[in-house]
Amino acid sequence: MAILITPETKILIQGITGEFGARHTRLSLDYGTKVVAGVTPGKGGQFFEHGGHKVPIFNSVADAAKATGATVSAIFVPPPFAADAILECADAGLDLAVAITEGIPIKDMVRVKRAMAGKHTRLVGPNCPGLVTPGPGKDSQGGCRIGIAPGYIHKQGHVGVVSRSGTLTYEAVWQLTVKNIGQTTCVGIGGDPVNGTSHLDVIKMFNDDPETHGIIMIGEIGGNAEVEAARWIKAHCRKPVAGFIAGATAPAGRRMGHAGAVIGGKEDTAAAKIAIFRECGIEVAATPSDMADALLRAAKARGVKLS
Repeated sequence: MAILITPETKILIQGITGEFGARHTRLSLDYGTKVVAGVTPGKGGQFFEHGGHKVPIFNSVADAAKATGATVSAIFVPPPFAADAILECADAGLDLAVAITEGIPIKDMVRVKRAMAGKHTRLVGPNCPGLVTPGPGKDSQGGCRIGIAPGYIHKQGHVGVVSRSGTLTYEAVWQLTVKNIGQTTCVGIGGDPVNGTSHLDVIKMFNDDPETHGIIMIGEIGGNAEVEAARWIKAHCRKPVAGFIAGATAPAGRRMGHAGAVIGGKEDTAAAKIAIFRECGIEVAATPSDMADALLRAAKARGVKLS
């Protein structure tokens, strides 16, 4: 099993004809992802062709979903138009919208957040690497890759990964894979201060997934999302969890990297979050290179097999 996406999920790509969207559509098709439609206004009726695949392009998400049965969108639309692209997914009733776009204005995301309240569609992102549910084939092909993550580093298995950082997601996944520990689903939620899906949302899904036996949660300075998730884990999570917080050397009050990585309150610092992780029974990775080993320590303490 997996969360949010499976190898059978039908995907549409908003911005499929742009350079960035086209490049990652090709990589997703090579991975085995069921990309069934593209959306570029004004280019309906054309096709995106790659490696024997002929993906129809539609003028709207609603048209694409109705014609192909796509339930998930990957959004590679430029920042000025990305908010409307997300809302188009909600209006079409998709299950999931994954906004890869970086640099969407905060005021646009506030508008999106309000408009999506109570809607069926879940948003992951923006400014995120997307999701991967690995497949059983060589280099985990035959799975579902949405976004920009390198598919070949994944391996099908029993660990869930959730992270605000794209590159640290890849680092955790690769550490697991070289130790022959596979993953159920890897979710990059993005680093923007206004986003659609939180650490806690994903942790709850991993906790409910019988095939996910352990969890790696990667956070950063700024905000209280990791603290909220950690306290829920202490009260409710039945599975071993390892955590890492980036930004231990960041000066207070200065934006570091992601727009959301700004230390504000006393629980926003790396030291405070690490202390709360430990208080909540989360095995803390001392460095980025320690993430997989930290999960192995947590699993051993609970007598849980990860592979």
